[in-house]
Amino acid sequence: MQTNAKTNLIFDHDGGVDDLLSLMLILSMPNINLLGVTITPADCYADDAVTSTLKILALYGKKDIPVSVGNQYGPNAFPGDFRAQPRACHAMPAMVRIKENRAQLLDIPAHEWIISTLKSTNAPVALLLTGPASNLTKALSDEIDIKSSISKVIWMGGAVGVRGNVAMHDHDGSAEWNAYWDPDATNQLIKFELPLILLPLDASNALPVSWPFLEKLAETNTPITDLAGQFWATTVTAIPSYEYTYFMWDILATSLLSLPEEHFGLTVGHLQSSTVTPNAGQIWQVKEGQGHPASWVDSVNADAVIDYIITTLANGNVNMS
Repeated sequence: MQTNAKTNLIFDHDGGVDDLLSLMLILSMPNINLLGVTITPADCYADDAVTSTLKILALYGKKDIPVSVGNQYGPNAFPGDFRAQPRACHAMPAMVRIKENRAQLLDIPAHEWIISTLKSTNAPVALLLTGPASNLTKALSDEIDIKSSISKVIWMGGAVGVRGNVAMHDHDGSAEWNAYWDPDATNQLIKFELPLILLPLDASNALPVSWPFLEKLAETNTPITDLAGQFWATTVTAIPSYEYTYFMWDILATSLLSLPEEHFGLTVGHLQSSTVTPNAGQIWQVKEGQGHPASWVDSVNADAVIDYIITTLANGNVNMS
């Protein structure tokens, strides 16, 4: 997965703590040319996600990268406790001191910006989705010709061979939240038969935000790893009414952009998904001819990923003054 040429990237996220950490990791990667950031108002409140996104871009000196908020809304809202949690990130002293550039925020919906960018590009573009797939699938539904400009799509979503993490009264627990928020978008993403790599719970379950990880991160003792550690510190308490462990869902998906592929176990096969209760958003493997081709990560070298994340963040070029 490593190359001398830079990868042109659109990053689509939904404003959670791990989404913001993923943006920090992307901006610390020397092989990524970030074209823009789009936001899905799913596991966040959009205003908080915009503020934190703009501040992180400013932290890395990237005040010219466009940011656009989507107007697509899934039928299965994230719990309010989940959505409110990331507000703490831009309330931290280091973030409060950063002056964001509001001129970077565009007044067109995310899917329209994705269409415009992919139609005008002369080079292939990768997309990293760490929230629901709604912005991309809306763009493809409106302008299918943009598919030819997409080099690959990495999506943090789904639970292929393991139990999901949705705990709702009308659901059987088989789905992962990004897939459940907008089951139709999940189904479309698979049916579009893109060069798609899923990072499902099958892999991310190996990377909880554990105390040994936080200790190792703290030992690095750089301004950016300290800020990252403060972000992760907001996740260590249980969200009310849920038995809840925070995992490195999004930042693991992000590491696929640069970490050598030998550290991941990749399965190539065919997938299908459900759009209706009681298993809306469930994704499962099927035989060829019964679903759609895709790849998904089902195992990971957790130690290699942790070392990569810490080292890359520590080497990020930021101005904390």
